[in-house]
Amino acid sequence: MHGFTLARAGEPLSVLCLGAHSDDIEIGAGGTLLSWIASGAKLDVRWCVASAIGERADEARAAAGDFLSGVASVDIVLGQFRDGYFPADSATLKDWVEALKSGPRPDVILTHRRDDAHQDHRAMCELTWNAFRDHLILEYEIPKWDGDLGRPNLYVPLAEDILARKIELLTKHFGTQRSKAWFDDETFRGLARLRGVECRERYAEAFVANKMLLR
Repeated sequence: MHGFTLARAGEPLSVLCLGAHSDDIEIGAGGTLLSWIASGAKLDVRWCVASAIGERADEARAAAGDFLSGVASVDIVLGQFRDGYFPADSATLKDWVEALKSGPRPDVILTHRRDDAHQDHRAMCELTWNAFRDHLILEYEIPKWDGDLGRPNLYVPLAEDILARKIELLTKHFGTQRSKAWFDDETFRGLARLRGVECRERYAEAFVANKMLLR
C-alpha cells in the first residue's frame, strides 16, 4: 500500500467541506481535519452544511468552531434545506452548491459517498461532482441503521488522541442526535478501528476517491 502527503507543515491547504446535515462532516471527516490541523498545515476551510435549521444551525456553528480551532481561515455557510427532502428540492439545492464555486479554488473537497443510503447524502454527492469537475474529491462515510458501509480505497490514519478528540467533540455538540441508537462512542471508535485494520494502522478514517490525477 502506497501513500502520499496532502497536508504538509507550513504549507497552505484549501479545503471545501460539504455536508447534508450538521453532524455529517464531523462524523465522516472530523478526524482527518483534526489530523491536518495537527500536521501544521495552513488550512483555509469553507465549511458548508445544507440543512442547518434552528438548533441544528447552532450545533453546526459550535462544532465547526471546535473542530477548526487554530485554522488560518474559516468560512461557514449554512443552508435552510429540509432534512429528507433534498431530491425534491434539487433545483434550489443545485443553485446553492453552484454558488459555492465563487469561493477560493479548493485543493480538496470532502463530501458524501455517492452510494450512501440516505437520499440527502446521495443528492449532495451528485451535486458536488456536477459542480466541481476538476477537483480532488474524497467521499466520506456515515455509519447508520441502513448498514450501507462500502469498500473505501483511501485511508487517513488517526492518532489515538485525534480520535479521542473527535469523539469528545461529537458527544459535546450534537445533543439532537444522542437519542439515535448508533450515535455513541463505540460506533465511532469501532469503525475507526476497522478502517485501521484495512490500512495497517490502529485507527483511520476512510474515503472513496473515484477519480484522481497523478502528476
